[in-house]
Amino acid sequence: MLPNCFPPLVMQLFYSFFKTLVGKEVAVELKNDVVLTGTLHSVDQYLNVKLNNVQVVDKQKYPQLLALKNCFIRGSVVRYIQIPSGEVDTELLQDAARKENAPQKSS
Repeated sequence: MLPNCFPPLVMQLFYSFFKTLVGKEVAVELKNDVVLTGTLHSVDQYLNVKLNNVQVVDKQKYPQLLALKNCFIRGSVVRYIQIPSGEVDTELLQDAARKENAPQKSS
């Protein structure tokens, strides 16, 4: 379960963003310091991710993970997801962030 520190709209923003990266190479750093690289296969509304063609960055430290080819990563154990800078539409991301921070009109 994800912490309640993120409002639902913020979670939706990240979910929508990561959905656009399906099929791209990403690096996922976990809270236990394991870093995995692979192709983003899917992401869900809880920011759980599935990776294909997984490789461990520090093979010497985590030899037990060398046979790993595909994996499911629970969103609550992810520290960072690194993406190629060329894959980010910064204007679209800034617009979405502005809309998120805009004062809400009450009806």
